[in-house]
Amino acid sequence: MKRVITTTVINQSGVLNRVTGLLMKRQFNIESISVGHTEQAGISKMTFVVNVEDERKLEQLLKQLQKQIDVLKVNDITDKAMVMRELALIKVVAPPAARSEIYSIVEPFRATVVDMSKNVTTFQVTGDPEKIEAFIDLMKPYGIKELTRTGVSAFVRETQKAHTPQLNIL
Repeated sequence: MKRVITTTVINQSGVLNRVTGLLMKRQFNIESISVGHTEQAGISKMTFVVNVEDERKLEQLLKQLQKQIDVLKVNDITDKAMVMRELALIKVVAPPAARSEIYSIVEPFRATVVDMSKNVTTFQVTGDPEKIEAFIDLMKPYGIKELTRTGVSAFVRETQKAHTPQLNIL
């Protein structure tokens, strides 16, 4: 089962290597990794997507990640309401005769053209990984010349507290 794990870390040299090394030692295959700065200076967030068969192994991994000196916080957010996005850049063989057909497929995905040459168009598409996969599948018949993906970025959604009006009884 795929698990989405976020770690908040101190942004300094070697942290990514130590964290990924721990995952490697525990024989977790990282399917996706995304790292970037946060709203706090000197703090970064890592988002991993890993495939986990054994829940006990996952629990042990989370505890060992938390013990790392540069790791401030570890969360498995898989079962929580979350916002998850990924970016893909896809070069598609698009000769002028096929462009209108390709663009009609691209439009519902809200993909944008970021580069164009005589016979190749590069699209940028963002969304959840399933949306990216669907877009790639639809572009395959035209010929994908090159493809790159950023990896998943995710965090837990904020909860909305219900406001219960108080009745004033006189």
